[in-house]
Amino acid sequence: MADDKNGLSYAAAGVDIDAGNALVDAIKPAAKATTRPGVMAGLGGFGALFDLKAAGYSDPILVAATDGVGTKLRIAIDTGHLDTIGIDLVAMCVNDLVCQGAEPLLFLDYFATGKLDVPAATRIINGIAEGCRRSGCALIGGETAEMPGMYAAEDFDLAGFAVGAMERGQDLPANVAEGDVLLGLESDGVHSNGYSLVRKVVERAGLTWDAPAPFAEGSLGAALLAPTRLYVKPALAAIRAGGVHALAHITGGGLTENLPRVLPEGLGADIDLGAWSLPPVFGWLAQEGGIAQAEMLKTFNAGIGMVLVVAPEQADALKALLADAGERVCTLGCVTQGAGIRYSGQLA
Repeated sequence: MADDKNGLSYAAAGVDIDAGNALVDAIKPAAKATTRPGVMAGLGGFGALFDLKAAGYSDPILVAATDGVGTKLRIAIDTGHLDTIGIDLVAMCVNDLVCQGAEPLLFLDYFATGKLDVPAATRIINGIAEGCRRSGCALIGGETAEMPGMYAAEDFDLAGFAVGAMERGQDLPANVAEGDVLLGLESDGVHSNGYSLVRKVVERAGLTWDAPAPFAEGSLGAALLAPTRLYVKPALAAIRAGGVHALAHITGGGLTENLPRVLPEGLGADIDLGAWSLPPVFGWLAQEGGIAQAEMLKTFNAGIGMVLVVAPEQADALKALLADAGERVCTLGCVTQGAGIRYSGQLA
């Protein structure tokens, strides 16, 4: 046994186990609100249990996705606007899952920080729970790591892990063919990609996060923290209606790199850039940063957060279904022979 004069403890080293326990207690109500059929236990165990049969599946295939929020976190940390960054985390994972044709079932988060601030962490994880609730999946577990020396006291990082399922044989993409119609679902802004460039543009413009946003009401920081749109429920409704051959979540790489991921070899797409209006935030970024159109389309979502590749004879019905579900839908173009994305017109 060490001599008492040493007087060291885990708390003295900067890790407060009691704060971690307090956080678990604080977030239990939010996690419980996300419970769905299949959940077998609440927070606190060494692992999380989920019953696929109770969720309604007979011959399921599991699909898993993981992601983070990137340097958008820097704006949340610097401004103290913490309530929606968790929605971004969930969206980045579950929007990917639905592209495989899967229904998101459960979500786990990893939250690492230099010093655990229970009220701040509760706001962040409540945002994660809200994202789960909106997308129909359960916040079933997670990990909180207090890591002094790895992160500055006020800094934190987030990662998310989503698991979904589909019945065997229903995976996407499937049957994508020349002539299929591309339906674009509009974004709610920059979402969670390209923020290293966004921050560079803001620095070049000489603005602070609390300055008035040049493209929207409110402060610049708050406007840039508009959360990533959750497309899960409308996308699943479209898949179940029939005629959806593929979905592409437009994240890092933009339309230019994400849409080809769901097209068979030898097929590409023609896209009319005049089919939708460029959100003001992107117009400001392009002008202030002198960013070329090709770079905008490869770095940002440029106003389109999800693309559905659909059978031409069902395009109108699916477009109406998505609009009724609250999506802003536009017809972008169609699938064509020849690999690559071919753009016509100008972003405006």
